[in-house]
Amino acid sequence: MPDPQHLDRPHADPRNDELLELALEAAHRASTLLRDGRPADLGVAATKTSPIDVVTEMDLASEKLITDFIGEHRPHDGFLGEEGAGSAGTSGVRWVIDPVDGTVNYLYGLPSWAVSIAAEKDGETVVGVVAAPMRGETYQAVRGGGAYCNGEPVSHRPAPPLSQALVGTGFGYLTERRAAQAEVARALIPQVRDIRRGGSAAIDLCDVACGRLDGYYERGLNPWDLAAGVLIASEAGALTGGRPGEAASHELTVAASPGVFAELQPLLEELGAWHD
Repeated sequence: MPDPQHLDRPHADPRNDELLELALEAAHRASTLLRDGRPADLGVAATKTSPIDVVTEMDLASEKLITDFIGEHRPHDGFLGEEGAGSAGTSGVRWVIDPVDGTVNYLYGLPSWAVSIAAEKDGETVVGVVAAPMRGETYQAVRGGGAYCNGEPVSHRPAPPLSQALVGTGFGYLTERRAAQAEVARALIPQVRDIRRGGSAAIDLCDVACGRLDGYYERGLNPWDLAAGVLIASEAGALTGGRPGEAASHELTVAASPGVFAELQPLLEELGAWHD
């Protein structure tokens, strides 16, 4: 098992150390399976919300590996996984799992995909791990303990004016939603440096944490898309949320350097980024 980094952080609850260790090891095992076991003829196993919202056999195998491994060590915990893992548990801990975040990238052989694992205690995310094996990077955070990439602390980028901000986003799989998101992007792009669309929400959130993006927003994320990445971004000092005064959610997720967040969030509200 890889040694978890910086478990002695002064403000992190040491009771979360075991959860971090398990998340790191599960993400490492799943990443190895996905990277080294990808079939040359990988195809679509199923579709979800639309014909372009795909599941591959490797998504299913990755989720089973993660839930089996964690379940062996913590049999009373609950699970919420993108590909169907779901149980309430009795311990107060729930694991929120995206076995392949960026499935379309993975299907096409593009490198921007990740394994995302978060642990919640009584509804609050306390541990987040995002492993991006084609980057050779693993991002991690424990609530109150800062954010790290490959064991080195990371921090958000100093905030430029919004007009000089590089902003990431993503698009949903439903036709009506994509059309509305395109209109928001059309209105936003003249007001920022540029927009990036990487295809993995978890990686985009970690890029905010590492200072590679000034900000990120997206409508339509599910808990498994955002749980680990939002914690990592916030522990790196970025601000995270949804609509003004609300937490990041399916309706809208925003993460940015504080100065960019202060300009970007109200602009997204004005542009209607939170509805189709």
